[in-house]
Amino acid sequence: MTQTVPAAAPPTPAPTPTRGRPGRPGPAAPRRTRAAHVAFVVALLAGVVVASLVAAGSGQSPIPLPEVAGSVLHRLGLDLGPLPTAPRGDATLWTVRFPRVAMALVVGAALGAAGALMQGVFGNPLAEPSVVGVSAGAAVAAAASITFAWTFAGEWTIALCAFAGGLVTTLAVYALSRADGRTEVVTLVLTGIAVNAVAGAGLAFLLFVADTQAREQIVFWQLGSLNGTRWPYVGVVAPFAVVGCLAALACARRLDLLALGERPARHLGVDVERLRIGLVVVVALLTAAAVSFCGIVAFVGLVVPHVVRMVTGPAHRVVLPASMLAGALVLVVADTVARTFVAGADLPIGMLTSLVGGPFFFWLLRRTRRSAGGWG
Repeated sequence: MTQTVPAAAPPTPAPTPTRGRPGRPGPAAPRRTRAAHVAFVVALLAGVVVASLVAAGSGQSPIPLPEVAGSVLHRLGLDLGPLPTAPRGDATLWTVRFPRVAMALVVGAALGAAGALMQGVFGNPLAEPSVVGVSAGAAVAAAASITFAWTFAGEWTIALCAFAGGLVTTLAVYALSRADGRTEVVTLVLTGIAVNAVAGAGLAFLLFVADTQAREQIVFWQLGSLNGTRWPYVGVVAPFAVVGCLAALACARRLDLLALGERPARHLGVDVERLRIGLVVVVALLTAAAVSFCGIVAFVGLVVPHVVRMVTGPAHRVVLPASMLAGALVLVVADTVARTFVAGADLPIGMLTSLVGGPFFFWLLRRTRRSAGGWG
């Protein structure tokens, strides 16, 4: 008896995607991703605004949040909200607290942008601005001005020396690592390590020859602090930070192409060498401006961009602005904790960011190793 095998039914053709159809799988995912990115950036912006108002109202003489907001609105010419009722509350806000909050926003955004640029240029999530020696150079120059009591620029001398030291050290690292008209990333990193070691020796020598008062001032400067910030200081740092951040945003697309590798980026029209030296200078500008008045603030440029990439992915057109906002948010919160955690004391903000950032970054390392087997 012959058994008849039924013929297989022809395969059902997959529906052809139609433009504008809500269920199509193609552009729907990018739209969802874009919406998620916009929501994340908006959430960061809202967090920065709220954290800034809370920070301005926190301190030895607390000012309620509605009164802080009312003071801001009145300064903007809007007769809305209550004014501070505490004695000299409005003056305290605008002469002491808002300059400090503004400096935290500017420095945090600058460090966040610098960290994102360094990780993009080096193609490594472990990269940070100090790799090119900017922080070490700034520390040596600032320590020299304190040790030898330089006063050629008045009260601006330490900040000016720190800014110049950071820029000069970074340019020296780049010049020393350049050979045959090109600069390899590995050579740049190794040169930065060597220059950092020399700068560390120079800083140790300055600490050795300094007197007790100068030594204490150098150590405190290295720990980082926003204490004593005034509007003129913000006015000096902010233009450098704005120019650096705008330059970083302008290079976002070329950074994405560089992430494909140097050779593919060159084939796509990117002048890799010019892009690299330009971005290293931008990083030096951002970091030197940040540390000139505030001292060394660790881990913001290292951890913040990495966390942002975990949320947004690698696209620099999102990573860069999100890192700026996240860096500003982190530093405002850290500074608020630093001056309110211990009554009557102002903790060094660099110590606080290192205390929190070190274990947090170690957790990120462990998490990445478990999920992807390492950095690859």
